[in-house]
Amino acid sequence: MFLRGTSCHGALIMGTVLLISCVDALYEDQIKKFDWRVQNIGAIRQAQLELNSLSPRLLVSTHENVIAVLEPQTGEMLWRQVLENPPRGELKLMQVGTATVNINEPESTAAARTNSKHGFDALTVQGHAPALVRGWNVAGGSLEWEWSLMPLQIDRADAAFWFYKNGLLYHVMPTWRSHIEVTPYFATTGHATEPTGKISAAWINADNCAQSGVYYTCLDGNKLIGIDLTASQPQVLQKSLGDIPKDKLRAVEGISGAYLIGKTLISIHESTAVCSNYKSRSFLLGKLNQRRVLAQADVVNNELQIRGHYADSCEPVPDMTINMDYPDYYGNPTLKTFACTSNRKGCMYILGTEDEAILAVRQSKLLWVRQESFANVVASEFIDLPLADSEGTLENEMKGNTGDIASAFIRRMTTQAMQIKSIFLHVVGLGQPPSDSQKAGLVRDSFGLHKILVILTRSGKIFGIDNINGKHHWQQYLPDVRNFVNQEPMRLLVQRTSKHFPLQPLCTVVAKDRFTGNGVLFRFNPINGKPAEGGLLKLNYKIKQLALLAESERDSIKGLLLLDAQNNVAVYPQYVQEMAHGMYLFTADKSTAVLDGFYVQFRDGVLRCMAIWNARLGGLNGHHQLIALAAKNPLEHVHSQGRVMADRSVLYKYLNPNLVAVITQAPDPTYKYLLNLYLIDAVSGLIVFAMTHRRARVPVHIVHSENWLAYSYYNDKVRRTEITTIEMYEGKTQANSSVWSSMSTPPMPMVERQSYIIPALVETMRETITERGITNKDVLIGTASGAIVEMPWAFLDPRRPTSSNTQGREEGAIPYIPELPLPTENIINYNQTIVRLSNIYTAPSGLESTCLVFATGLDMFVTRVAPSKTFDLLKEDFDYILITVVLLALTTGSLVVKHLASRKLLKQAWK
Repeated sequence: MFLRGTSCHGALIMGTVLLISCVDALYEDQIKKFDWRVQNIGAIRQAQLELNSLSPRLLVSTHENVIAVLEPQTGEMLWRQVLENPPRGELKLMQVGTATVNINEPESTAAARTNSKHGFDALTVQGHAPALVRGWNVAGGSLEWEWSLMPLQIDRADAAFWFYKNGLLYHVMPTWRSHIEVTPYFATTGHATEPTGKISAAWINADNCAQSGVYYTCLDGNKLIGIDLTASQPQVLQKSLGDIPKDKLRAVEGISGAYLIGKTLISIHESTAVCSNYKSRSFLLGKLNQRRVLAQADVVNNELQIRGHYADSCEPVPDMTINMDYPDYYGNPTLKTFACTSNRKGCMYILGTEDEAILAVRQSKLLWVRQESFANVVASEFIDLPLADSEGTLENEMKGNTGDIASAFIRRMTTQAMQIKSIFLHVVGLGQPPSDSQKAGLVRDSFGLHKILVILTRSGKIFGIDNINGKHHWQQYLPDVRNFVNQEPMRLLVQRTSKHFPLQPLCTVVAKDRFTGNGVLFRFNPINGKPAEGGLLKLNYKIKQLALLAESERDSIKGLLLLDAQNNVAVYPQYVQEMAHGMYLFTADKSTAVLDGFYVQFRDGVLRCMAIWNARLGGLNGHHQLIALAAKNPLEHVHSQGRVMADRSVLYKYLNPNLVAVITQAPDPTYKYLLNLYLIDAVSGLIVFAMTHRRARVPVHIVHSENWLAYSYYNDKVRRTEITTIEMYEGKTQANSSVWSSMSTPPMPMVERQSYIIPALVETMRETITERGITNKDVLIGTASGAIVEMPWAFLDPRRPTSSNTQGREEGAIPYIPELPLPTENIINYNQTIVRLSNIYTAPSGLESTCLVFATGLDMFVTRVAPSKTFDLLKEDFDYILITVVLLALTTGSLVVKHLASRKLLKQAWK
């Protein structure tokens, strides 16, 4: 017992020492020096603007299930409350302030005013089983009260909706093509005021119905059919529309019973008068000088036009007219709220756009913009910046020039003379003006730390952002693109980098057309965001798979290989299609867990694709579903091909570049859940290794690099998150040290595996990557608390010995301890919490020691990490003065000693 305890204490001490040696802590003066964060709230859903008070504020709810208060003049976030994840946190209703008023019943649908007798500043309803009703204090964002409701019919609860009237909260549950159930509750207590009422409504459907105030209306052919949900004896209201409309039915905010069909304003009830002669896709009711006004917003010829008219007389309101330039990188706007002041500043309008931005407009000027599409980033790339003009000229002169020494010397002298001339002209003010990228400061630095971060969002918005300070240099919007099927995100590919001066870099967005489902390509320059190589290209087929080819010698471009639904292949640009010959690619179906391998052949000027292997991982009954797939990073470089053992022999790594990791999950009657891991050669289809976890389930996250693999899962048996790591080795001899071939029957690897307990819920994982792969690799683990933990591979090493012994110490492996430590010093975002962390992107810098990191979720965070510390960079507190004094003293001393030595020799010679 004593020896066992000693071994455990020794392992703990050794692990602590190694952890301290791996830690790269952050000093207080370094906070936000190498990193920055952007806090988002998501695309706006509802809003209420209040200007005529001592504390003006803009209260919003968003599609990301966030409620927040913004400063109206600047758009800065004063506070926010991030609700639970869907479906529990899905916002159904936000009722605030004096938001909506009925034209004929001024207070019938209005929310309680601030500090009113109803007891809330703002009320939200979220979820459906159970539904949570909460009251909020708008001043500080604190929760004041809440109550919940569990519906009796949970299967239909998702379609339920809520609305508020005169202190009562109505819960409406439709049963399509049958009836509607309405139950009123006291808003603050949750007590039902009367039994549930059932309204017969065989005309309701799930496709084209909308609720406006107290009316629930559906579009059935060319008829508008609605009903008053609060009436004691509800009657069905009908209105004929003539032709069958093609657009869907939309409710108008603020007018009970008013709807929009296309650009036409229409009401279901005769007492609700609307001005149908005004045409717009966005209407909103508000007040101006104590009169009800209806505002509308449209974009005509890249000009935002906001108009207003009185709701009772339909007369236009000149004071509400706004005309201003509207850039094409914003989507179609929708009015969310507006407020008018008694002074001459006029009205302020808050608009939400299709690209998920929030705009504030006043007096024909854009006050501020919040780019809320950053809450849904789907792809990102770090792009090297171009060289300065002078450096680019010198590099172009040295690259690709052949000839004798004399001609090379003449070219060098000519280039140097031109540079001296350029410097002189710039000094006297007659030089060539700098390029746009130089004016913007987009010039490559010496260490390659300054890059442009290209971000693609779910809405089709593309941004070019400075990774040093977060400045937005350009933006583009693709309005008609969407993600692929099976929740596969759009792709952002780098076809040419900035390292090929004078050729411009080239990036391509690959997406799906919103209307046809066919593929869409958008090619652009990532430095300035301008379209390149034809810009937008719409394909006439659906994209099934894509891959990048090798770099061409003609213009240093990587061709884009596309596979369509009929297994036909195409290459863009077409002049590099010969390089597709001999290419292997594979497809994976998530629902059936079927993998298919293909071989691309170029013969007689035609590309052909042949199926060569098939792997069915769905099991006998087909219940297994593919939940995770990971290949190796194409930018990865392997520096060391082996691992030195205790006896000084080398254990060679199994470095199969074609290896992919596939994880499937299926229900099981005995073990409840089964999680299967497969390591498959994507060229030959060979299953290299397989393993099963019983009673393990999602969420699953996976990292695949070099010869190792790490993946996290939830252990349902002991109710905790675990991480399993795998390392593969060829053995003491290497089959081929120069070229790997999946067709030459490579040896099966030796597999080392181990599992660890992590005291946190893992949301994402990513490995660090550097320029040459010399630096140690760490695993960045994103947790549900919004922290990013930099975990050294030494703690995840599957070869950690179960006891402290000489062999483990010789290899540098610490003794095995099941629990992984999560010290705060290893959290790279310290107190900059990233809400709903979903993905981590890494990229190498010009320094071998440094890796660039970009984390996304509801927020964004950019930083840099040094897994092996900055061994190739002087520290910030390096004493330059001291080293200069020492060097000068040594130089002076050496000269004095030399002089004294020469004099001594001279005297000895005269003796």
